[in-house]
Amino acid sequence: MAETDQSKPAFKSGFIALIGRPNVGKSTLLNAILGEKMVITSARPQTTRNSIRCIHTDADCQMVFVDTPGVHKPKTKLGEYMKKTIRDTLADVDAVLYLVEPTKKERPEDAYIRKLLARVQAPVVLVINKIDTVGKPALLDVMARYRGEDRLRTIVPVSAKRGEGIGEVMAALMAVLPEGPQYFPGDMIIDQSERFVVAEMIREKALHCLRDEIPHGIAVEVTKMHPRLARHQKTIVDIEATVFCEKKSHKGIIIGRGGAMLKAIGSDARRDIESFLGQSVNLQLWIKIRPDWRESSRDLKDLGYHE
Repeated sequence: MAETDQSKPAFKSGFIALIGRPNVGKSTLLNAILGEKMVITSARPQTTRNSIRCIHTDADCQMVFVDTPGVHKPKTKLGEYMKKTIRDTLADVDAVLYLVEPTKKERPEDAYIRKLLARVQAPVVLVINKIDTVGKPALLDVMARYRGEDRLRTIVPVSAKRGEGIGEVMAALMAVLPEGPQYFPGDMIIDQSERFVVAEMIREKALHCLRDEIPHGIAVEVTKMHPRLARHQKTIVDIEATVFCEKKSHKGIIIGRGGAMLKAIGSDARRDIESFLGQSVNLQLWIKIRPDWRESSRDLKDLGYHE
């Protein structure tokens, strides 16, 4: 009878929620952990709208990260949907990554997050992101302030943008995750369809290119995604997507003078999509007005914002 290897560590797995104020760097941290871009990032707050699960698997563990929308006071039905997404996610995870910035200034969202975390049974790992923006004395002051909070298992300073401290975050999570099964195939890194990822990549480029007053009022729907053989047996993926906005004036801004803005969005998006798919892409973008879609339950459901 063969002997079992007692020295091999038990396989660990679990679902890990990322929570923090808008624009604190949750998506940037997640992309750094995964080693490739799977979640869109932007300097605009409230970039993440859905609860997106990304998976990191190695020989000893599988970590399923759930990227939640930034905590903010909702002003629309879309905002209420995002707030509910956060609450539902925290209720059913094995660990929480709580992201903050190295600043002494607190906002109302901070108090709300602490209120949410007080009800969470899972262990909480505090990640102080953007440490490259402050000196060591200021960082130590921030760390000292958080050390008094009972809910926190450990504190990890990182710079997600520079990829600093990522190994320490993974080690902290390994220390708190339970033994468990492998929930997803080892080569799977996101639980969303290719169409969802493509739509998010287009929305990201719109966030980067457009004025502040427009991005929260846009949504993207991929209506066609079909590969075809072109010359020399080269595969090209034909993609058609609709960018929805709420006002006629917004449509003109998105298109831009002579179509320049729409062309810039499409060109930037196409590069990321080709990298993601590993194939050449023919991307066509269309603009449609959908008045007040963020306040319409039917429109929210049509655009994928539903339970």
